Amino acid sequence: MEADPLGRAILDYQRGGLRGDCVYRDGAETRDGNIEGHYFTPREDWRDEWRTLLASLEPPIVDIGCGSGQHAEFLQERGEVVAIDVSPGAVEATRNRGVEDVRVMDMFEMDFRPDRFRSALLSGTQLGLAHSLAGVHRLLSELARITDEEGVAVVDNYDPTDLAPDDLLGYRSDPRRGIAHRTFHFEYDRDGEREVGRTLHFVLFSPERLRDVTVGMPWRVAEIQPREGFYKAVLRKEKR
Repeated sequence: MEADPLGRAILDYQRGGLRGDCVYRDGAETRDGNIEGHYFTPREDWRDEWRTLLASLEPPIVDIGCGSGQHAEFLQERGEVVAIDVSPGAVEATRNRGVEDVRVMDMFEMDFRPDRFRSALLSGTQLGLAHSLAGVHRLLSELARITDEEGVAVVDNYDPTDLAPDDLLGYRSDPRRGIAHRTFHFEYDRDGEREVGRTLHFVLFSPERLRDVTVGMPWRVAEIQPREGFYKAVLRKEKR
């Protein structure tokens, strides 16, 4: 069974607290995994524009990379949601929140039928796990397949043109403008036993490069919400 340090940490936090340190690691450098801040932020502390954007999504919705399920739980109050994550621990934590349809599923191997959803959510720079702009194109093509003709997708990423590299653990530069990379893995020192996750490689790209990727696709970049080296993007299907 593949190690699941992040999922196990999420599940432990939900059950009462971490049982050791959960960190991001890149070589000798580490940063706190910030399980509380990333996965258990109280709704009253969500940014107003983020809450408004989530509330605007029309069901049925697929939450891809659902983490602790905090967004899926919110969205389920408004209609049908299917939450997926590759982490069994994250799926269990999401199910514990009362999300009715949550599945262990790899976002690169989704088996949903065409036009299954109206909206798709990829929060937490999940899109960057496609590794390259060609990979991002393939993943967005799959999102186009599983969303209907009025489909909407919300994605996010770091913007290398507005980013202080030293602030981002695992940052790797790229000679192409608007592109960079990030590499790290999770470690969870749980009750004195260290669990090490697989190495994650993210491609980081600016909003302009996202627009480049969507050329010739059903998607258009309808909105960008920038914030300190990071942005959220709303993609909408083009009327044809």
